[in-house]
Parts: sequence; structure tokens; C-alpha cells
Amino acid sequence: MGKRAIAMMGSIMRSATALVAGLALAAGLAGCRVNVEKGANGEDKNVRVDTPFGGVHVNTGETSAADLGLPVYPGAQQVADEDKHKSADVQLGFGEWTLRVRAVSYATDDSKEQVTAFYKKAMGRYGDVIVCQGNTPVGSPSTTSEGLTCQDDKNSKVKVDNGDYGASRNGLSLKAGSKRHQHIVGFEEPKDGKTRFALVALDLPAQVEKKSGKSD
Repeated sequence: MGKRAIAMMGSIMRSATALVAGLALAAGLAGCRVNVEKGANGEDKNVRVDTPFGGVHVNTGETSAADLGLPVYPGAQQVADEDKHKSADVQLGFGEWTLRVRAVSYATDDSKEQVTAFYKKAMGRYGDVIVCQGNTPVGSPSTTSEGLTCQDDKNSKVKVDNGDYGASRNGLSLKAGSKRHQHIVGFEEPKDGKTRFALVALDLPAQVEKKSGKSD
């Protein structure tokens, strides 16, 4: 994934497309099914690869804040990345191993402080909300009741760090939930006088919380 929130959707597509290409190569040998749906500009919009062992499903441009269980900041508008994707929903499943990433980017004329205050309240439905500047907590709490922190999970094989949804590794983000099920608001650098941010929902493999000792 990319280092900037606004580029996250395009980066997801590029990573997934590379994986799809590898699976497609094997598809001819394994009798798997590969379906690629193009968008109006010829870009890969929906990609679906199904194998006897699992599959990869990528859908862009159809995910909203409501799909992530979060409200849209009042007056905010969806914005597209360099690949003209405003959102992405990526699902990978191989046996019991499943991973899902949903993301959508928005822009508003209001300040980062106003957006932060709005989502600190909105994300409260998922429990404690922590504020992170990179990997460093800002204020308290510094850890959610379900064990989610600002730090990367060093024991997990699935690495998702602040650089994947914030402006940089030191970017501002809000987090709620557990290590396995996370809701995140990551801020991008302002552009054209607007505050830009990405809403992200992560559903990581079950092994993430088994290793941490936390329940699902």
C-alpha cells in the first residue's frame, strides 16, 4: 500500500493486480476462474479470482463511509486518487486465512481539528478511540480496551503501518477497535486548501489476535 491516504486505493489496486496476475497464471493449470471488469477509462474496476483454495476479490468506486460503519463528515466530498479510484474493497481468503481492507477518501473545507473532533465522537461506537501521531499516542487513552495501540504489531505477518493510511509515518490518525478489527481515520496533507482524510476498515486474519492473547 502507498504512504498517502489519497493514494491508498490506487496502491491497493496495484498490489492486488500483481497478486491476481500470479493467480491468473496458475489458473490455466488449476482450472480456476478469473474475471476482470473494466471501468469507463479502461482501468481495472472489479477483479475476481476464484481458486479451489480461495480467492481474491477487488472492487473499486462503490464503497462508502456507511459500508465501513462510519458517517460521512458533513459536507465532505469523495476524492479520487491518481488512478481515478475514490474507494476500494479488497478481500483475500485462503481457507481460514482471510483479510479485508475497505477504504474511501474524502475532502472538506473544514479544518483537520474539526474533522478530528467529529470522528473521535463517531468512532466511540467501537469503544475507546486513540489518537496517534505516527506510532506515538497523543493524550489518553494510549491503548483501546481490546489491545489496539499506535504501534505496529511486530508479531503479525500482516503489516499495516501508519504510512499505509496517513500522510506519512508521522501522520495523524484515529483508531478504534481491536488488533484484528480496526476502524481508522488517517489524514492526508492538505491540498487546494482542503482537508483530506481516508476512512479505513481493516479485518485482519484471526492469527493476529491469537498471538496477542486477545479474543476476537
